[in-house]
Amino acid sequence: MEKQSPQPICGQEALQLLNCVADSPFDQEKCLRFLQSLRECVLSKKVKKFSIPSQDQDSQGAASATKRPS
Repeated sequence: MEKQSPQPICGQEALQLLNCVADSPFDQEKCLRFLQSLRECVLSKKVKKFSIPSQDQDSQGAASATKRPS
């Protein structure tokens, strides 16, 4: 059985935005909606900073977010 890592905070929203900007043809209006969705998630979850682990770590391709103190 494959070990699953927890979903990063706002990870889905960030992934949708990144994939949108990589799409061809580029749809700016669609990407702006994804940007707004990511911004709302960041504000609601009180995310302070995102980071991508170096390649020598176990969680390949995973990203993490640091939350602001409550």
